[in-house]
Amino acid sequence: MTVPRQYVHRAAMAEVFLTDWTKRGPDAFTVRAQWPRAHALFVTQGAHQDPMLLAETIRQTGSLLSHAAYGVPLGHQFLMWDLTFSASPEAVAAEPVPTELELHVTCRDITRRRGELSRMRYSASVLRDGEPVATGGASFNCVTPSAYRRLRGDRSFLPDGELPPPVDPAIVGRDRARDVVLSAAPEGPAVSGAPAAPAGRSPRRWLLRADTTHPILFDHPVDHVPGMVLLEAARQAAQAVSPHPILPIAVSTVYENYAEFDAPCWIEAVPGAPDALGRPTVEVTGRQRDQQVFASTVTAWPLV
Repeated sequence: MTVPRQYVHRAAMAEVFLTDWTKRGPDAFTVRAQWPRAHALFVTQGAHQDPMLLAETIRQTGSLLSHAAYGVPLGHQFLMWDLTFSASPEAVAAEPVPTELELHVTCRDITRRRGELSRMRYSASVLRDGEPVATGGASFNCVTPSAYRRLRGDRSFLPDGELPPPVDPAIVGRDRARDVVLSAAPEGPAVSGAPAAPAGRSPRRWLLRADTTHPILFDHPVDHVPGMVLLEAARQAAQAVSPHPILPIAVSTVYENYAEFDAPCWIEAVPGAPDALGRPTVEVTGRQRDQQVFASTVTAWPLV
């Protein structure tokens, strides 16, 4: 059994990873999740499952608790501001059975408007077999359907123009071209809207490839590129600039603006400083119409 798919904003039952939840105290909850042994997009690599399963589990947790515990009506829109996770390799170890997880969730910075939840931040400690193996969290706004229409207007649900070709899937750690969300940036003179290269470093740059027919990345019609698609772009860009296959063992992402369908979105990646444990990091940003859409720090655990 899983929780109602509407509570986690998924159309396909197969994409619901949460199984149940209980209240532990004021604004404290236990959420249980199960990851499948195999997934069409979040592919197992050798002895490890895809850590992006954890990112989606954390995203779904916020939606579930908003509806089930705080009474947000179905149909309200969620505006994600940030999403983070950090995991040990043991958190994503592949086994011959589905992965069972327990998330101890604390909600805070709760804002209500006219009695309804309008903003919340939450953090989670993730346990596997009773042992803590990961942490994560996110924050978001809840917007009524009428307010969302005023905010967004008559936005398109389809990309503007022809879908650009994907880069070689092997470059971004993918097996299938359909799962690639990066396209090679055009060569030649600077393209309008593309960010200037930062002084003193040589970033890699691509165009975001938003295939709205993808059954998982675009599980249902939306009027902008979802945050999980941008997170996948960050992961693929990090792999593209890494010398070896990697697991994105930790990701910290801030969302600043909507990624629209009617203008190019430029994805840029550059190696960052090692983290406190000495693990390599990659800084990834997305820009559109001279505005930063998101910024991610991806911590790369080499699969060597």
